[in-house]
Amino acid sequence: MKALFIAFYQAFYEEILEILNKHQITGYTFWEEVRGSGSRDGEPHLGTHAWPALNSVLITFVPNESVDPIMEDLKVLDESAPKQGLRVFVLNAEERTV
Repeated sequence: MKALFIAFYQAFYEEILEILNKHQITGYTFWEEVRGSGSRDGEPHLGTHAWPALNSVLITFVPNESVDPIMEDLKVLDESAPKQGLRVFVLNAEERTV
């Protein structure tokens, strides 16, 4: 199992959900307003007068075999507006019963 930590420009929210639904991923946690500046090209999303845009973050846990197909679709979305920003961090995850 892998965790996908997806940080993205707020306007991408619906497209991110469509990608997850396409891959039968229904569970996630979502943070609507986060601020940040990427480590690559693009504009900061700080929610200020000078930089009014904001990001969102979504984390989901997926089977290992789902990672690459989801990443391919997210890459297409990122390339549609490269200055806006979309980053994914893939982490190992282990589910335990509580």
